[in-house]
Parts: sequence; structure tokens; C-alpha cells
Amino acid sequence: MKYLLLTTILLISFLNVNAQGIGKLAPPKPPEKFPNNALGVDIMFSEGGFGLGGFYRRQLSETVTAFSDISVSEATDPREFTYVDYFGNTFTAGKINRAFLIPLNFGLQYRLFEDVLTDNLRPYINLGVGPSIVMTTPYGQNIEYFSSFKYAHANYALGGYVGFGANFGIDKSNLIGINLRYYIIHLFNQGIEILQGRSEKNLGGFFLTVNLGTMY
Repeated sequence: MKYLLLTTILLISFLNVNAQGIGKLAPPKPPEKFPNNALGVDIMFSEGGFGLGGFYRRQLSETVTAFSDISVSEATDPREFTYVDYFGNTFTAGKINRAFLIPLNFGLQYRLFEDVLTDNLRPYINLGVGPSIVMTTPYGQNIEYFSSFKYAHANYALGGYVGFGANFGIDKSNLIGINLRYYIIHLFNQGIEILQGRSEKNLGGFFLTVNLGTMY
């Protein structure tokens, strides 16, 4: 009985010390304040290859940011198959045109979990819509890549994307982030032929985008 009483007294004393310690915890650190404006470049990767773009962002509140971006990337037909000959040259059977996507988008970005995660990781969802140009150039074994732009043809479209991404770090001058987007671009005309005999009115797909910029 004496040992039980002693143990109880020690346990109560320990809990009392812990309770006092919890009461003395420092208040939570206030969220970081980042500059309202950001300007930078997008490096894009997709099934169609490599793309480049630029963006401007304007923070409207702690969670909402307005943005505009423009990019250039190549599109492919999902049925394309590229052959490599004995000399290392590549050729896509049935392909008659290259297609380049040039979308201009305006949209909003919404920050997620701002009260849960630290400012080192700032995830968000984003949505953008706007006009697009789909430029085609002729493709063939006897048509050189850069010289084919002399015969470029512009097709007009409406497009947009939804995405999920995150910005990293607490540096208030440099912006580093990554964004996974799904683009949909719908042509107003009868479509374009990338592969002979196959008309495409809807282009797009998934793009993995690395964001590099400056905040001010």
C-alpha cells in the first residue's frame, strides 16, 4: 500500500510538470509573407517532347493567385510509331505534318493545406483557359526540320488545362515549383492531319512542368 501511494504521488507530480511544460509552449510561427508578383519560365515535358513557356502570377490573397502563361510545345498522334534505320536516322511512318501547340491561358491558382503544411511546401491546384494556335509544318524524309517552317500554317483553337502542383522553399526572391497539367485544345476548323488520313480536332494531354522564376 505504501509503494502504491508513493507511485501515485510520483505519477501526479510527473503529469503536473508535463502540463506546465505544455502551457509554456511558444505560440505557432506566423505564416511566411511572400511577394505578390512572380515572373518566370516553364520547362515542359510530355509524350510529344519538350516545350518552353513563360508565366506571370499575381497573388490576390493568402490562398488565391491569378496567373497568365504562354507556351510552345510539339504535339503527336498517339498512334505514331518512329523507325530508326541502319544509319541512325529516324522516320515516322504515315506522318505528313508536325503540330505545335501555342496556348495562351488565364486562370486562378488555389493554395492547399496552408494551415497544415509548412511554407517549405506549398501545394496548389490551378485552372486556366484561353485561345490557342495550333501550327503545322510539313513532315517528310526530304523536308528539313527548320526549313519546313517556311510552309507553316496556323489553326485557331480554344483550350485550357487543370493541374496540381507545388512551390518549394522559403526564398522570397526565387520561385521553384513543379506542376502536372492536363491540357485540352479544341480546333475550330475541320481539324489537322498529323498522320495521313487521320483528322484531329482535339489535342493536348499530360504535361509535367518545372517552374523557375523570380518573385518581387
